Amino acid sequence: MRSIWNGSISFGLVSIPVKLMNATENHSISFRQIHLADGGRIRYHKVCELDEEEVPASETVKAYEDADGTVIPVTDEDLASLPLPTAKTIEIEGFVPPSAIDPLQLDSAYYLSANGAPAAKPYALLREALRRSGKVAVAKYALRGRERLGMLRVVDDVIAMHGLLWPDEIRAPEGVAPDSGVKVRDAELDLADALMNTLGDADMDTLHDDYREAVEELVAAKAAGEPVAEAEGEEPEGQVIDLMAALESSVRAAKESHGQDSGRGGEVADVHHIGSGRGGGAKKSGTSGRAPAKRAESGKAAAGKPAAKKTGAKKAAADEPSAKKTAARKTATKKAPAKKAAPDKATAKKAPAKKAPAKKTAAKKSAAAKKSTAKQSGGGTRKRASA
Repeated sequence: MRSIWNGSISFGLVSIPVKLMNATENHSISFRQIHLADGGRIRYHKVCELDEEEVPASETVKAYEDADGTVIPVTDEDLASLPLPTAKTIEIEGFVPPSAIDPLQLDSAYYLSANGAPAAKPYALLREALRRSGKVAVAKYALRGRERLGMLRVVDDVIAMHGLLWPDEIRAPEGVAPDSGVKVRDAELDLADALMNTLGDADMDTLHDDYREAVEELVAAKAAGEPVAEAEGEEPEGQVIDLMAALESSVRAAKESHGQDSGRGGEVADVHHIGSGRGGGAKKSGTSGRAPAKRAESGKAAAGKPAAKKTGAKKAAADEPSAKKTAARKTATKKAPAKKAAPDKATAKKAPAKKAPAKKTAAKKSAAAKKSTAKQSGGGTRKRASA
């Protein structure tokens, strides 16, 4: 790790030689500007606006522009001559609890390393003193031509320094907060708490820059001459009107994404329709056709000794569904097999019609016998039906 500054920490009368190194790095994709027509690089040149000639870096100096437009040149020698006690020293001003530092003040982060073997002992002394006190050190230091404010704290076994903005560099949030008349109900707070609990703690180690990865894939695809897939952009959602509904939906979505059961035990219940007689239950059970017969038998037990006419009707009703289902499986026709299954158990009106051909065949020999047979068979049929 390359150092960017060498100096010392002033801890009272104790001086600790240290090296300053960047604690962070930038992983953003760097782009160049080119001329699209021929791919030529676009470069910037420092040109004097008076003679329109390019000025080399050796002839370029800093300058301060006054309010009236007057330009006052300030060279590096002028700045170096200024009394700056923190030019090579990190001057500790005092110690405060970490909560006393406003996060808005936090700026760049650095690691401080002991510079040489003699610096190891005082370095470790300051580190352990900070660790045991639970406080952070507030210091001043100079870097890149200006004096800055810093905070020293312990990270593992290293002293880290965070650059801080000066207190007068923090803007007051005037006019930023919403109107004071906005009221939040307890029910809304409860849902917000539930959403926070569902989302849980953020795993900082798993967070990464999705946009940077997408840019890298885009560059790799274009370099390989492959077509670039266009990402489907999500359409912006409308304005939230029902805050409670939005919170409830957010809680459900968060539970689903975290694999929670949303209060249902993690299983989806099957919905079964309740049918009566020949309804949905007949399709799921192969023995459902016996249900009418059981009802008929239970009807017999309840009625004791019913009339013969009713008993025959119940038997016909009990046997008819089974006959229909059996015939439907074989011939895919429901009505015709049902009529053939119980010809003898039909009503009194159907019996004479089916026996009519036999009567007509016997009547061919004698017209007188035909009338006599019709009368006798009609009466006999009625007697058998009633019996």
